[in-house]
Amino acid sequence: MTILVAYDGSADARAAIEFAAKHLAAEPTVVITVWEPLLVQLKKYPLAAGAIDPNTEGEAQAQAEQHAKEGAELAVASGLGDVTYRAVADNESIWKTIVDVADEIDASLIVTGSRGLAGVRSVLLGSVSNHVLHHAHRPTLIVPPAKTPKTPS
Repeated sequence: MTILVAYDGSADARAAIEFAAKHLAAEPTVVITVWEPLLVQLKKYPLAAGAIDPNTEGEAQAQAEQHAKEGAELAVASGLGDVTYRAVADNESIWKTIVDVADEIDASLIVTGSRGLAGVRSVLLGSVSNHVLHHAHRPTLIVPPAKTPKTPS
């Protein structure tokens, strides 16, 4: 059994790793960070072409590598064993890249966090976790954002 954990450095992604470590048996784990190369960004956002700096391509890849390494270190510190990490360039969409890597490594489970967007925000911004859930042909665990404690009135 291999667990694939999507990690982007966010608090929600951290929560997903910590939840997986707490509730799943220690199995080989691959932490993946997906990054968008400049050409993909230009294809998706042609009107923003003037604002995209072509000199940042290497920085984006290096940051993705750093996020993936950070996620792997968090996974090990949280109790997951046999952890590797990868930063993968997105050629079409982040969710599809996650699903493709899960297929490539024959992951028995995909774990991802959720930013908890609902309603119009979810429709406008899309949801990586929702797309992974509906397009992956394997079990998928979506860890919701932590509830913020209610303050007494």
